[in-house]
Amino acid sequence: MIDFFVNLDVRILLFLNGLNHELLDPYMKAFSGQWIWLGMYAALAAVLVWKFGWKKAIILMAAIGIAVALSDSFSARIVRPFFQRLRPANLDNPISSLVHIVGDYRGGRYGFPSCHAANSFALAVSSALMLRSKKYTAFIFVWAVLQCYSRIYLGVHFMGDLIVGALIGSTFGYLGYLCTRPQCRQFNPKSSTWPVLIVGIATMILIELIILF
Repeated sequence: MIDFFVNLDVRILLFLNGLNHELLDPYMKAFSGQWIWLGMYAALAAVLVWKFGWKKAIILMAAIGIAVALSDSFSARIVRPFFQRLRPANLDNPISSLVHIVGDYRGGRYGFPSCHAANSFALAVSSALMLRSKKYTAFIFVWAVLQCYSRIYLGVHFMGDLIVGALIGSTFGYLGYLCTRPQCRQFNPKSSTWPVLIVGIATMILIELIILF
């Protein structure tokens, strides 16, 4: 049974990773980066302040940060050393020669679970529950899924790595929300999440413009 799922994971990876194009290579590598999204994170912080006020917003931001940090640490320091599953693009992996990579980027040695997926979903779940906005929830989960897809595109994670990482991140994100639920009960009804959407979408467009020009 385990062999069946492992083989299925390999087939899914090779299929999705095979849907590549040279024009998408630099975009996916940039999209997968962490620092490129600093503007969106800042916009999220501003929205939290606008919606809940400074005191509550600091608590909420701390909860989101801790959820992300715990997701990352649990995935990288506990789960990965235990399972020691090689990344698809790792040269010691027999399928590495079949994997499309970008700019010789192969990631670290082990990839199960994906820290990118864990961190993205920890942020998405905790912030979506706090803000309770349908537009924001739809946007941030699309963003998190695209983060995951970029890791498959780059050949550094299997689908299983991403699914388990997303589950870990979602769990810590939900726990982060539970710890701050009393602070989330009263908020400014006139507040809007549009700044996060605008900055996030603008960042996606900016990545393309930087690559083209």
